[in-house]
Amino acid sequence: MSIKKALTALALSSALILAACGGGGSQPSTDPTDGGADAPAASGTVNFFTDKAAWEPSFDEMNAASGDIQLEFTGYSDPVAYDTYIRQAFRTNDRPDLFTWHTGGSLGELVEQGLVAETSDIWAEAEADGLVPEGLKDQYTFDGKQYCVPLNVAYWAVYYNKAVFAEHGLQPPTTWAEMETVMQTLRDAGVAPLHQMNIIFEFVYFQALLAGQNPETYQGLLDGSASYTDKDVNVAVDKWQEMIQRGDFIDPGVTGDPQAMLMNGEVAMAYFGTFFTGQLDAIDAVSGEDYGIFLFPNLNPATDVQPMVLETGPLCVGAGSENEDAALAYSAWWLTTEAQTAWSQSRGDVSFNPNVELADPELKALVASVTGDNAADTLILPRYLEGSPQPVYQLSTELFGAFVTNADDPRGMQEALQAEAETYWAEQG
Repeated sequence: MSIKKALTALALSSALILAACGGGGSQPSTDPTDGGADAPAASGTVNFFTDKAAWEPSFDEMNAASGDIQLEFTGYSDPVAYDTYIRQAFRTNDRPDLFTWHTGGSLGELVEQGLVAETSDIWAEAEADGLVPEGLKDQYTFDGKQYCVPLNVAYWAVYYNKAVFAEHGLQPPTTWAEMETVMQTLRDAGVAPLHQMNIIFEFVYFQALLAGQNPETYQGLLDGSASYTDKDVNVAVDKWQEMIQRGDFIDPGVTGDPQAMLMNGEVAMAYFGTFFTGQLDAIDAVSGEDYGIFLFPNLNPATDVQPMVLETGPLCVGAGSENEDAALAYSAWWLTTEAQTAWSQSRGDVSFNPNVELADPELKALVASVTGDNAADTLILPRYLEGSPQPVYQLSTELFGAFVTNADDPRGMQEALQAEAETYWAEQG
């Protein structure tokens, strides 16, 4: 599979973003917080459905680790067909035991309809034993209760070509002033500083710039308390337009694989989720030698926290499904250090479980920079794609895609997004 197809599937599956445990089935008697020495207490086969068909080898490896609970894998490559199947399955007696879904409004709809099992007890025990980072639970909380568990997470940061940086005497920037120097040096040398796309990930620089300008305003756009016409948004969008117009980005219509473009020096930097590490590994790029990773610098020097966009996708139990208890036991085991170590090694990516030892030096340093002793200085934010109301996000794909191509009429774009947001929030009552 090409990187473009792989990233497309990954992003789209995220975008097409209730019986309580004591109702449809009793809470399984398993301890999800023991660090992972034991497999799930329940046993049997769990029907598992996902829109991540390409991940089947990794789930096969997890079956080797999970003991008496085994997943019977059914993978979809077409995210629209997958969403349709899951929604229709709940109208029949053939409900999925375990399935992947999307955070944000898409998960909220299933919760409201009573289609996913509550996992509040699992989250409480996992938090008590430090198996999940602070703030992650928020993306799984509805009316004070938790539903599903995280399938995976991806931190969003900047990957850079170490040879290109060394050739031009550059160091990873930690402030926006330093970032400006890096971009100017690269422009002057005829190297495109940053990768950018006009489809799939057309929103990511809006996300990064606004979060670093004022994370409260960024969060406000997601919950309706801020406006797309606010001053902070103007500042972020104006900087984005300036960067596009002066050549800080490669042509967003290019169809080359981003990891190949980064490693052959067509671009010096690429802002992606940590799933990108796996794409670099696939072309034999060596972490810490061929490429490094740094945090996207804050646009506003007065922003005194480090925003960290954390993308996450849920693993959900169908409420009232045939094997609900076993699926809940598996969900509890999934959070353990044993399970997450196996998953991280298989995927070549980070884990939400802070106890997982990462072999990759750049990923290890990245996670250390925003967790542990640094956690107090870090603000975990949801990715724009999942965090935004779906009607607003869908409009943004069109408007941001056009903007990165032509960088015209930023205020008109913002006003259109605000009008859509006002319509959405008015309908919520």
